[in-house]
Amino acid sequence: MRHPHDLTTPFLETVWILVGLPVIALIWRRFPLTNLLCRLLALPALVLMVGGHYTYAQVPLGDWARDTFGLDRNPYDRLGHLVQGFVPAVLVRELPSRTSPLRGSRRPAPLTVCACLALSAVFEMFERAAALIGGAAAGDFLATQGDVWDAQWDWLCALTGATVSLLLLSRFHDRQLAALRAQSV
Repeated sequence: MRHPHDLTTPFLETVWILVGLPVIALIWRRFPLTNLLCRLLALPALVLMVGGHYTYAQVPLGDWARDTFGLDRNPYDRLGHLVQGFVPAVLVRELPSRTSPLRGSRRPAPLTVCACLALSAVFEMFERAAALIGGAAAGDFLATQGDVWDAQWDWLCALTGATVSLLLLSRFHDRQLAALRAQSV
């Protein structure tokens, strides 16, 4: 495994882990998370660490996928944005399911997808700010690989991830939420 070619990109990619873990530790006693969410949170952490180490445009698995399937670019960045919708959908869903008067209704589902898209938009704004601040050096962090529609593709991947997450995991997540409520009574 090669060493990161700079330290700024890995830091920018993994800062979310460095912020998220202490937040979870601080709230855990008052607001424990479901087992599903805890396990899923490891997925974006892994994606961020690998993308931060290699840069998203140079992840070997993405190079393999590009070469094997004849793609124009390394698709690891797209995987990252798919996960950016898939996992936060469970997190966003868990919060109102436990704290909101909307609990038990169908209204949180579209709100969850909207929140995931908003999160994706915020990440795109961070990427844009990094590009403006970092200039040419920000290319590794952005991973646009020359695609002028990169931000729109990223949003589509987050939308797809959030929607698929809700369709696949909602019933299982509901059972875990019910178990968590029963445990706290």
